[in-house]
Amino acid sequence: MDTIEAIFTRRTVRQFSGEPVCEKDLQTLLKAGFQAPSAGNAQPTHFIVMRERSILDQIPSFHSSSAFMTTAPLGILIVADERVSKPGRWVQDASAAAMSVLLAAHALGLGACWVGIEPVPDRIAGFVQLAGLPENIHPVCLIAVGHPLKTPPPEERVNPERIHLERW
Repeated sequence: MDTIEAIFTRRTVRQFSGEPVCEKDLQTLLKAGFQAPSAGNAQPTHFIVMRERSILDQIPSFHSSSAFMTTAPLGILIVADERVSKPGRWVQDASAAAMSVLLAAHALGLGACWVGIEPVPDRIAGFVQLAGLPENIHPVCLIAVGHPLKTPPPEERVNPERIHLERW
């Protein structure tokens, strides 16, 4: 699958077969995340791999939009270290890494879903506690990954009314 095809056909998947994600695919996802750009090449992003069912099953208790995590075989918590980030850029840097992971998952035939954390205080506190994050490490998002039960079809999302030339 080429990059353009991956971008145009990637869809959010929230229903997983339960089949584990193999180690080779996990390593490819992590490598893709590390390849993402960052402001000033500071590379503040870290990845916490969550496979333990007892860990994944706790997430819906503090994140109201994540019930599907109880069927996801893998979560990749994407966090950023504010100490090495360019000032105020850690959210963008981690978000770029998340998109790389999402596209890589799709290219591997896996399903994935971005689970937003930042800037919701209850979600942030939940992941800080769950993952034992130090003070300078900020959770940005969690990527649920697994083998999809079904994959939604591609969807045309271009809206010409939102394209502006030169000025608003």
